[in-house]
Amino acid sequence: MAALLETGRNFIAILAAAVICCGSAAAAAEDSLYRAQTVVTGQLEPNRILGFGTCLVDVLIKVSGQPELAGDRRLAAYKAKAKEFVSNFSYHDQFAGKPHRDEQGTRDRPYDLTVEFDGKQVDGILGELGLKPWTSQRPVLGVFVEMRQGAKDYMVTSDGTESHLQRDALAAAADKRGMRVVLPSAAELAASGITAAELSTVPTAKLTSVVVPQGGQTALVGRLVWNDKELGWATQWQIDWRRKSYKWQVRGVSFDEAFRRAIGGAAQVLSGNGDPERSK
Repeated sequence: MAALLETGRNFIAILAAAVICCGSAAAAAEDSLYRAQTVVTGQLEPNRILGFGTCLVDVLIKVSGQPELAGDRRLAAYKAKAKEFVSNFSYHDQFAGKPHRDEQGTRDRPYDLTVEFDGKQVDGILGELGLKPWTSQRPVLGVFVEMRQGAKDYMVTSDGTESHLQRDALAAAADKRGMRVVLPSAAELAASGITAAELSTVPTAKLTSVVVPQGGQTALVGRLVWNDKELGWATQWQIDWRRKSYKWQVRGVSFDEAFRRAIGGAAQVLSGNGDPERSK
């Protein structure tokens, strides 16, 4: 009996620890929604103020899930007084450990400026803009992307050597919009018979099943085709959510920008902020 009681106590302790860890992870994720980063030159206040404004826009978009805010003229007034909403900020010297290039010292050096905003004030701004914080759990996106440039046609994978730049760009885009993404491995694609050329015809349920072991909950599908005349990628994106299919296009952009538009469009759909294609 004593052994059973001890086992029960150990189980409860483990369960409690797991709950605490999950709660801490959720809290950390929520806190990161109110944090953004941008690059500034030097640490003087004029550039810092500009950086605060840029980061405020990113945070408002991240918290609400509404990428349309990027072009909203109403934000000018809030950006002008962004300093009032800042709870903390820090710098990271991109050239740390390297000598100064000239007599200007640190004034001309690029810094990563990380800014944390007061959550209540950010939520208040969204209310004034007619939006709400996206507080529900955010689905993990399983991202399936075909890249076609001339005769070269491949898919972005979690382990492919030819798609490491795209992986980094997707991760950056997801972080910027407060989303989490997972990519299929080359082996998983091969095992499921999914190829780049046939990606657009694969049912969403099958795509999602490939990334479920990694935590993927819904599939975001994209096709990027290089256009020499536009010197950019022509892109098509699709996500199925709550029995409805959403599709949108972006042309003449870098793949970094294409991924930002893709993750932003997915966030717009999942947060209930409308159809990305109709918002253009």
